[in-house]
Amino acid sequence: MAIETAQPTPCVELSNIAVSDTHGEDSPYFAGWKAYDENPYDESSNPSGVIQMGLAENQVSFDLVEEYLVQHPEASNLRSKGFRENALFQDYHGLLSFRRAMASFMEQIRGGRAKFDPSRIVLTAGATAANELLTFILANPGDALLVPTPYYPGFDRDLRWRTGVNIVPIHCDSSNSFQITPQALEAAYNEAENKKMKVRGVLITNPSNPLGATIQRVVLQQILDFVTKKNIHLVSDEIYSGSAFSSSEFVSVAEILEEQQYKNAERVHIVYSLSKDLGLPGFRVGTVYSYNDKVVTTARRMSSFTLISSQTQQLLASMLSDKEFTENYIKTNRERLRKRYDMIIEGLKSSGIECLKGNAGLFCWMNLGPYLDTPTREGELAIWNSIMYEVKLNISPGSSCQCSEPGWFRVCFANMSEQTLEVALKRIRNFMEQRERRH
Repeated sequence: MAIETAQPTPCVELSNIAVSDTHGEDSPYFAGWKAYDENPYDESSNPSGVIQMGLAENQVSFDLVEEYLVQHPEASNLRSKGFRENALFQDYHGLLSFRRAMASFMEQIRGGRAKFDPSRIVLTAGATAANELLTFILANPGDALLVPTPYYPGFDRDLRWRTGVNIVPIHCDSSNSFQITPQALEAAYNEAENKKMKVRGVLITNPSNPLGATIQRVVLQQILDFVTKKNIHLVSDEIYSGSAFSSSEFVSVAEILEEQQYKNAERVHIVYSLSKDLGLPGFRVGTVYSYNDKVVTTARRMSSFTLISSQTQQLLASMLSDKEFTENYIKTNRERLRKRYDMIIEGLKSSGIECLKGNAGLFCWMNLGPYLDTPTREGELAIWNSIMYEVKLNISPGSSCQCSEPGWFRVCFANMSEQTLEVALKRIRNFMEQRERRH
């Protein structure tokens, strides 16, 4: 009698999005996160674990937020605000009190040099959702957005995966501190056209992630001139605007538009979030601010997929409406970030490592190019592998940011205590000394 064998069950098919590799999570950027999750550093329980320097999170001023909540318990007290009102509220315009407070906070960060209309603020669950939402609105599948390199590794997921939109890099290099040039913009535009892609816009981060530097006013003007000439959009992701070490060092595209009496403003859209400046990534609070009426209307309709809880809005409306708190927070946070930046720059310098001159953000752009065995992507990943798995520091290689020059790394410094940063710097110093002895 023949023995019947079980036949393999055919796989049930999934959507093209589900099986696509445009999620971007196969890069060293995400591999570093996995290594950290499996062996996280703890000063007491796991002192030899991986120190997380790949997470752009702001913890240096978290005590100020905690102090505010202790002093103002009514801000988070649902009973005093009305449990019923919060529980039943689901208007996707968001609370007017919160939109007003957010507009005011964005103005404060910019030193009052730009005004924001609360009616143009569209709320989203973080900047990730805001950037994807804008991409859906501005471009069709197969179209292209031009993005200057190096750029935040998550953009490969946020802008491409579900939208079907392509990223065409605007290649920038260290010869001019990675500033965007008209020539680089034109080259990227031509590359997209040669690939039969319709260019829909330029997306910039200002201050830059991963460079930790603001975009100069003259460069912003050149970008505005370029998108106007090509009749395309400009998305300015300004989630680190309050993390510039000095208000005067950051110029928002909103300031330039105001100076130009909003000429050609309908093509400009700003993304902001409280995840970085206020250090509240878990609250998932982001905004789209557009000067285009149709974009505002469409974004508001689409924001029903990415709402912020009314309880979160209520709490933050109270906090951001308190001018004494916000003024002190912005000032103190800038000072603390500058101090922490100086600490890591000096520590790296004492180990013989130079960084790009920065003035903003939660990270520095570190140059290990002179120490690569070969000046290639493979050489960069080889030294990253040593730092990741031997030195136990999770830093982000430039190749995961699409940097065209091997040897650059993003190193975060604001998501840990000064004591932990000192441990990290000591590990780097030991690594460089051992490397020098071997060579």
